[in-house]
Formats: sequence, structure tokens, C-alpha cells
Amino acid sequence: MKAITRAISSAMQDCELTHMERQALDLNRARQQHEAYNQALRELAVEVIELPEQAELADSVFVEDAALVFDEVAVITLPGAESRRQETRSIAEALAPHRQLLYITTPAILDGGDVLSIGKNVYVGLSSRSNSEAVAQLQEHLRPFGYTVHGLEMGQCLHLKTAVTALDDKSVLLNPDWVDAALFSGYDVVRTHPEEPFGANVVRVGSSLLYGAGYPNTLASIEALGHTVRVVDMSELAKAEGAVTCCSLLFK
Repeated sequence: MKAITRAISSAMQDCELTHMERQALDLNRARQQHEAYNQALRELAVEVIELPEQAELADSVFVEDAALVFDEVAVITLPGAESRRQETRSIAEALAPHRQLLYITTPAILDGGDVLSIGKNVYVGLSSRSNSEAVAQLQEHLRPFGYTVHGLEMGQCLHLKTAVTALDDKSVLLNPDWVDAALFSGYDVVRTHPEEPFGANVVRVGSSLLYGAGYPNTLASIEALGHTVRVVDMSELAKAEGAVTCCSLLFK
């Protein structure tokens, strides 16, 4: 398995924020946490391809938003925040040796953080960063490969994957205050602890899970199901509305 990541921008303090108040960000600590994240991926047998810093692009560490990588193709997004659209060029260059590239175009907008893939089902959160036109375009791109794309209404959080991610192909980790659990009635639903609203974000890495520190009650629920979980501290990146899924593009 491979992962594309990107070094943190020196301008990260000026990141886009939608649902959080701006806080002072310790850039050195953020970089240490990001390196620990990369190292955790390596220890889970992932080949990490770390792209250089883009100093002028404050949010560029969050590579997930710039592309979607499927087994057959990669889809380069059109981020909902105009300040982030320059990020996609270098991501496309990094993915070109590995996948055929397809593109989301106007009037669609799409952030990768709004897209959750479970098997051949692709769920797109309709948010301030992703719209229904993107759902239609993504369905056209993926139809030849047998995927079905579903647009979902969601609550007051930045991205769909802030509210729900997959633990495996049969179960999801979900905050019911931000996304209706009934939308995932075909899966076993594990709910976040009421005091840990940001605890629904987890990355599947092979047979293991990569999970942010700070959600001990939700972590206990995940581990009780028999999952192997590697915990990493993402607290500084969380000040930029980031989480574990945001910082890598994983593919085989």
C-alpha cells in the first residue's frame, strides 16, 4: 500500500476555517505530529510518498481534499474553498504515474473529505464544500466501474468524514448529531461517545485502523469489536479542522 502526504505549510496558521474559531497554532508541534503520523503509516507497512511543502498554500497538508483514489482511476477534485484549488495540480502530478486521472469541473465543487467509499458504494456529503453537481459528475466518472454514488445531507460539521467513516466493509463509526444513522442502515453503526463529537474519523490501513488521540471512550468501543487501532496525536492539526483521514491519500 502507498500513501501520498505533504509537508505542512509555513502559512498553516492562515488555514480555512468553517465551523471552528481560530486558535494559535504551534507549527513545530504540528510538524512533529505530522511526522509521527507518517511514521505510523510506515510502521503499518505503507510506503509514504511525502510531497514537499507548498509554503503559500495554508491547507495543503490536507491532501485528501484534492483527489479521490479508487482501484481503477483517480478523480481530481475541485475544492469548495477557492484558496485551495491550486493544491490539485501537484496532487495530480503525484498520482499520474499510478492511475488514470479524471476531473471534477465547474459548476461542481468537491472536497475529498466529503467522500466516503465503502466497497462499491460512494457517499458524498452535501456541504459548504461539495454540491449535488459533484455527485452527478462523480457518478458519471465511476459508473463504468460499477460504483453507485449517493448524495447525503449532513449536519453542522466541515466534511462528511468528520461525521462518519468506515471501520470495515460492514460497519461505520458515526456521530448521530452530524449525520443521520438511518442513512447507513445497511451497516453496523458504532456511535461516537456523546462527549467526543470529533471521534468519528478513522483511517483504514490494511487490517488496522489509524485513529486520533483524545477520544478514549469511542476508542474503547472500537477496540471492543476486535479492531487493531494505532493512535496518533493530531491535536495541532485539529485546530485547522484536520483529522487522520485528511492527511493522506491511500491506495494500492
